[in-house]
Amino acid sequence: MSIASYEPENLSVIEPDDTLMTSGPNFANHPETFRTRQQAAWKKFEQTPMPARTDEAWRFADVKALDISAFVAASELSETEQADLLERSTGIEKTSGRMVFANDRLIAQQSYADTLRVKGVIWLPIDQAIAEHPQLIEKHFMREPSILGSPKFAALHESQVKAGTFLYVPHGVEIELPFESFHWLGRENASVFPHTLIVAEDNAKVTLLDYFESAADEAGFACGVNDIVVGNGAKVTYIAVQNWSSKTLAFHLNNTVTARDASALALRLNVGGARVRDEAISYMRGQGARSDMLSISAGDDAQIFDQRTLQIHEAPNTTSDLLYKNSLNAKSRTIFTGLIRVDEGAHKTDAYQKVRNLLLSDEAEANSAPGLEIEADDVRCTHGATSGQVEQEELFYLLSRGIPLRDAQRLVVYGFLNEVMDRLPNAPVQEKLREVLHQKLG
Repeated sequence: MSIASYEPENLSVIEPDDTLMTSGPNFANHPETFRTRQQAAWKKFEQTPMPARTDEAWRFADVKALDISAFVAASELSETEQADLLERSTGIEKTSGRMVFANDRLIAQQSYADTLRVKGVIWLPIDQAIAEHPQLIEKHFMREPSILGSPKFAALHESQVKAGTFLYVPHGVEIELPFESFHWLGRENASVFPHTLIVAEDNAKVTLLDYFESAADEAGFACGVNDIVVGNGAKVTYIAVQNWSSKTLAFHLNNTVTARDASALALRLNVGGARVRDEAISYMRGQGARSDMLSISAGDDAQIFDQRTLQIHEAPNTTSDLLYKNSLNAKSRTIFTGLIRVDEGAHKTDAYQKVRNLLLSDEAEANSAPGLEIEADDVRCTHGATSGQVEQEELFYLLSRGIPLRDAQRLVVYGFLNEVMDRLPNAPVQEKLREVLHQKLG
């Protein structure tokens, strides 16, 4: 997709601005309360020790690989580089709005419909939202603590964040077409801190796709956070497509809070990165709340996907369903530690946790540790993890019909991962994710 093809869709290219050209966060336009938060977060980052191998939250992980001393603040890319990234920012055909970021700078933005704006929908870069809607930001931005092992990196993110998206959907507004954001990382040893904040008020409905990609196969550091706040009866679908370079160290920290009769579905597709740490926490805070936590990871070479999850049922009659599937080739590894926690009084909780690993080589490795912590009566909670290799009968069936071995193996992998993809309610989004997965698997 060329830059020219964006323009009819009201995607305007952002001109360079002094506030976007600094090597670190620029607080000039931020409210004093937010500046204070960032300064406090920096102190917390400095005072919090790095994770140690003895920490239970880092079990099975190689903490020596977390050295970030070589990474620097991302510099602005040239106009030619930005133009190239705009052309490569291809998502689904029809959207409600789109933003493109490069090295933590907004380089293009598609205006969303006036009909949505009149209804009170807010779709802004996070730095602009901080300046123009400080009360909303203060109420919802990173209000849940980092409790799965990465408080140091959560503090680093909060102290450095200056790019990302804020999507606010008022009471009763349902938006059918998804929003999209592209986050690009370029230059050797550059670092970015993308943030996504979604707030859906009561009975609202919205979908957002985030794409995380590298301009080239260069070393980089990404430390991203997304907050999802779902009001009573609201529905939010959040999709994250992670395709960083094969030399990128990445953290992605997610907090989802669902209120009464609310529904949140979050899917993460991992195909890139060298070492990727995903931490996902879902709070069911109102009766009838539901959270679907989905993930697909396709590992190759020596990639490591470190996944830590927590399903917290705080109210009765709530439901959570976690389904993580990983296909692992060559020397790739996956680590999963997940916990279903049912608080006292959260009766009639219905919670599931399933992790399945498909090992495509003898050197691939999967470590899984699902768990339960139940303090209420009359609940149904199940969890489990399995690892196995490709069934020879499946391969034989495909080979007997003239399909080459590598193609047959890919078909088996697609079939294995497709169960997760089928959970998405939007056909164009499914098609886009399958396209990314096909590119990964060849």
